[in-house]
Amino acid sequence: MTPRDIEAFFSTLQAARPHPQTELEYTSAFELLVAVLLSAQATDVSVNKATRRLFAVANTPQAILALGQAGLEAHIRTIGLYRSKARHLLQTCQLLLERHGGEVPRDRAALEALPGVGRKTANVILNVAFGEPTIAVDTHIFRVANRTGLAPGKTPLQVEQALLARVPQRFLRDAHHWLILHGRYVCTARAPRCTTCTVAAWCDHARRNAGADAKPPASPATAPRRVARTPRP
Repeated sequence: MTPRDIEAFFSTLQAARPHPQTELEYTSAFELLVAVLLSAQATDVSVNKATRRLFAVANTPQAILALGQAGLEAHIRTIGLYRSKARHLLQTCQLLLERHGGEVPRDRAALEALPGVGRKTANVILNVAFGEPTIAVDTHIFRVANRTGLAPGKTPLQVEQALLARVPQRFLRDAHHWLILHGRYVCTARAPRCTTCTVAAWCDHARRNAGADAKPPASPATAPRRVARTPRP
């Protein structure tokens, strides 16, 4: 994409969804951290179902620690990898109390020092909870950035750095959500909905494949001959 394409691309996404939000349910920075930790290799829908039960009884580091490993697992066992996630969450709660007074830090290094928190999770917290212009590159964003030509890269970090360099500043805060939602519901992995995509005009993939599904019928001279087959007895 050219800079002009990128401007039009995000202007269109912004017009369709002026105030995009995460689909994870939360009421505090800590609840968001818990939800993001649990969301690895799980859908937001499944995480929300589990956290509704969990947050009703424990939505602070102290309360979750009081549940213990078995108690926490009982609330999140419907989520994949729930045992390791419960262990990491308990360790994170302990460190939040010991190092940060029970509060979620607004610092990348401090966030990434928490068990189970990597760069992607830290970017989500910084962006969603604190309004920082960060971009958490998940599978959806990685696919959209490469497929459209917006910010090609071979690794999530390369894509993140390319996005930060190419996305206009006024779009950066919400770019994370626009790209995730676009990849989740329009630019899907197996069957991208290019024919109904509102930003297809600026997408490299859509432009390359324009008209691919509208091939002219074969002429009689080149049409494949249909061979009659004798039915089997």
